[in-house]
Amino acid sequence: MGAEGARHAIIAAGGTGGHMFPAQALAEALVRQGWQVTLSTDARGARYAGGFPHVVSVQTVSAASFAQGGLLAKLMTPFKILGGIVSALLAQRRLRPDIVVGFGGYPTIPALAAAYLARRPRILHEQNGVLGRVNALFAGRVQAVACGTWPTPLPQGVRGHHTGNPVRAAVMARAGAAYTPPGDWPLSLVIIGGSQGARILSEVVPTAVGKLPKGMQARLRIAQQARPEDIERVTRAYDYLGIAAEVQPFFDDIPRRIAEAQLVISRAGASSVADIAIIGRPAIFIPFAAATADHQTANARPMVAAGASLALAERELNADSLAEAMLEILADPARAETMADAALAQSVPDATARLMGLVTDIAEGRQP
Repeated sequence: MGAEGARHAIIAAGGTGGHMFPAQALAEALVRQGWQVTLSTDARGARYAGGFPHVVSVQTVSAASFAQGGLLAKLMTPFKILGGIVSALLAQRRLRPDIVVGFGGYPTIPALAAAYLARRPRILHEQNGVLGRVNALFAGRVQAVACGTWPTPLPQGVRGHHTGNPVRAAVMARAGAAYTPPGDWPLSLVIIGGSQGARILSEVVPTAVGKLPKGMQARLRIAQQARPEDIERVTRAYDYLGIAAEVQPFFDDIPRRIAEAQLVISRAGASSVADIAIIGRPAIFIPFAAATADHQTANARPMVAAGASLALAERELNADSLAEAMLEILADPARAETMADAALAQSVPDATARLMGLVTDIAEGRQP
């Protein structure tokens, strides 16, 4: 039991939004129920900590990946990980958490390894349709594996619990927002690049927009995420077309923008898919080709199968194929509305409550 009788959870999450946003949603729910919460992450993940409730304490751990850096960095990786585990063991001895919840990414290794060695209750949440490397390593060493995308193949003997992907309070506030299908009025198009691989969207989307009918172009309002080095080029492309566009590396009001959109073009990161489903919008997903085990294609698959979205593999992506996909939706209001309804039907609005139930069961020694 944590200090002063309050239950205490350590949430361990890696340094990308895909791991941090569902971790934030759980932290928000735990805090509302009176838990003490500590976020264990690396320096990159700490940049996302500003969205967490202010009462959540942040521990920055030493973590490293064998996949990054040169030979010296790779040789140092085991020592960095070991140092992180020792630090996490000392922290858990002091904090005495009731449960440790891992959301994936290399920065979760110290907290999960320490919890395993100290025999503290621990669970995993896997956002994607394929287990990440770290979650695959720990899947057989935790009391429960919560799955955000269903089904997710798991190692033999490991049972998954379908919780769905928790979304932040700002997204839940827009859940099921009324959809305005495309028509003879302004059309809002949102392009989300994610934290990786946005370059191809910067290259293809403006050219594809230029292939749409002139009357449709005149009604478009565009918000596009782009890497800092691509912003000027993308902005010039839209200026040339005479289209009103906001191009930024990051939008802090994405839930509002998705809610106002007639169409979303997005990578198929698990959090992006969950946000779009919860709000209920037609989407064109472009899975990141370099994603581990092609997990973004797996993430998009249920939405595509339900008729809620289209998906274009990177090898198929060009200005013509994207313009054709955009027209399939923007030129067909009835289909767009059907897709919005189908997206909403694929959402798991009680994902945070499901995960909370699992956390509470394990923390209290019950079998879920």
